[in-house]
Amino acid sequence: MSDPTGIDRIAEAFSASGKRAALMPYLMGGFPDMATALAIGEAYADGGADLVELGVPFSDPLADGPVIHAAGVQALRNGATVGQILELGAALAPRMPVVLMAYANIVYARGFEAFCASLREHEISGLIVPDLPLEEAPELRAACDAEGVALVPLVAPTTPPERLRRIGELARGFLYAVSLVGTTGERGALNAGLEDFLRRAAEATEVPVAVGFGIGTPQQAAAAVDAGAAGVIVGSRLVRAAGEADDPAAEVREIVAAMADALGAPSADPVR
Repeated sequence: MSDPTGIDRIAEAFSASGKRAALMPYLMGGFPDMATALAIGEAYADGGADLVELGVPFSDPLADGPVIHAAGVQALRNGATVGQILELGAALAPRMPVVLMAYANIVYARGFEAFCASLREHEISGLIVPDLPLEEAPELRAACDAEGVALVPLVAPTTPPERLRRIGELARGFLYAVSLVGTTGERGALNAGLEDFLRRAAEATEVPVAVGFGIGTPQQAAAAVDAGAAGVIVGSRLVRAAGEADDPAAEVREIVAAMADALGAPSADPVR
């Protein structure tokens, strides 16, 4: 039997999480430094994460709010390179599927085929390119498919129905539902229209729908699942904790464990 592809590993992570939804924390590669980033990633797995979204620091991150943007700036100042981030992903891959988040310039600069081959060589299961237009995505998806890497597109509450359908058909691994209009960051409450948005997203695709942006507490994570999410992505809360804590790995492990616990049982405060 051949080894599972990245697409297979992501599917398994969603189906066998043992929770009501898969938990996917975000890790900024190289923040606060490369060694600590690896320790944080290991702590995510220890705390109950099913997958990890691994960010490549970039100079102009249009989708990132201030917390993740600042982390990326620090990682770049520390000298983090794409090659080092891929090695970090390879180190974490035995613990859980790694989904790389990289901006389009990084991918284009290396060429689609070469970049996707490098992802496979480093056992990275998926790729998110938040600024890749739908019209340019089929070529990259073909390159990803050839290497068994899942190209994960994003949709937003404002995505028109026909475009949502086309993006949903393109999706591999899972469909990333951006819970709100704007950049990443913690919010006081989830979008009141989240349940309807997730329903429409699920109807447009055959892969699980994971929700991210604005989820920072266990209660919000559970409420997102009550609204229909098959996966929950948590970013800014964890990046902020990693930057503030004396022991970043221990701090994020506790947060991830609380999130994992919250996804194990129905929420008392569902989104309606």
